[in-house]
Amino acid sequence: MGTNRSTMLEPLRQGLPPLDPAAVSSAASCALPPRYEAVREARRFTRRTLDTWETGDRFDDVCLVVSELVTNALRHALPADTPRRTEHDGPVRLHLMRWTGRLVCAVRDPSHDGPVARESEDFAAESGRGLFLVDSFSDSWGWHPLAGTLDGKVVWALFRLGPTTP
Repeated sequence: MGTNRSTMLEPLRQGLPPLDPAAVSSAASCALPPRYEAVREARRFTRRTLDTWETGDRFDDVCLVVSELVTNALRHALPADTPRRTEHDGPVRLHLMRWTGRLVCAVRDPSHDGPVARESEDFAAESGRGLFLVDSFSDSWGWHPLAGTLDGKVVWALFRLGPTTP
């Protein structure tokens, strides 16, 4: 699905345990339009992909994290003048990559600014808990600026997968 895998994975190799890009057993990617309904589209894409990969046991955690990462990209990473009601694919892209025993969800967006967690989490607030949830439900997460021909950054979350049963 149209992504230069080595360029996309380069930032991931910098901050994660050794993950050989050649050992990726499966990868899927989808472009998301610059509108909030894209969060629902990202969840559907994630569900279909994890079902295909037979890794649905972590679906609830992965889906929550994907929702938060995509919401953050749409809310904080798009330029203010980006039309929110367009039907075309936008500058936010969701990548799912599976290695034996690991799954990485990565959201690419055009901003160079890193995600910022609130210093004090207000759990009664209606927003602002996204990175806390990402940290709580994934095994690790981080972000890196993109290099080469890609502009912006990628925010990723890693999930360890349980042993597969035949």
